[in-house]
Amino acid sequence: MSRLPLIGVTACTQQIGSHAYHISGDKYVRAVAVAAKGLPLILPSLAELIDPADILSAVDGLLFTGSPSNVEPYHYSGPASAPGTAHDPARDHTTLPLIRAAVAAGVPVLGICRGFQELNVAFGGSLHQKVHETGIFMDHREPDNELVEIQYAPSHPMHIEPGGVLAGLGMREEIRVNSIHGQGVERLAPGLRVEATAPDGLIEAISVPAGAPFATANVFALGVQWHPEWQVTQNPDYLSIFQAFGDACRKRAVQRDAQALKNA
Repeated sequence: MSRLPLIGVTACTQQIGSHAYHISGDKYVRAVAVAAKGLPLILPSLAELIDPADILSAVDGLLFTGSPSNVEPYHYSGPASAPGTAHDPARDHTTLPLIRAAVAAGVPVLGICRGFQELNVAFGGSLHQKVHETGIFMDHREPDNELVEIQYAPSHPMHIEPGGVLAGLGMREEIRVNSIHGQGVERLAPGLRVEATAPDGLIEAISVPAGAPFATANVFALGVQWHPEWQVTQNPDYLSIFQAFGDACRKRAVQRDAQALKNA
């Protein structure tokens, strides 16, 4: 009987009381278990102790989650953040090298919100730190002081680019998604593909296309700015993303197990 694919889920660092924690949101690990049909494993942000190669040798896929924190702007040569901006240096130093190593090794990757932005930054892209202050884009942040069900409700339409990963999942040319972010892609990293855009032109999804010089051929590497993990089984478009990710992870699990058996 085939096993569940082991899917690493990135963790943020947080101080709770007197102690430091590595945490990941319930909605992410639950979506991995329910929609991707994988076994979620929360990965601590311990770049100084755990080499990316050791992580990749143990997992069948990686989910890079959203977070209250933002990537520190020096990683993309951006100006200093506004005072009070939340950062998580330990996560940056863990996820950015891990994304590059995963794509190079052909490990399936799904990035959500911060994870989407990490995918762009990891390969040389940059970010708008405050999309709503650019004078170009609408306000993509969630409404304050509303119930979480309202904050995560569909907020705006999104155009799906033809010929990409999302179109290949059978998504219509236009779908509606939630919008819960203050930052966004400014300069797309060389070699990445635009998968979807908001009505104002802001990039909402990216992927690593076949033939990218830094990637193993046909690697599943997708990043989305919105939150498909939210009530994932109730939205066919959201569900299709996790199902495709899970399928890629299962394929890798089968390949890894076959290789291990051959080497035994």
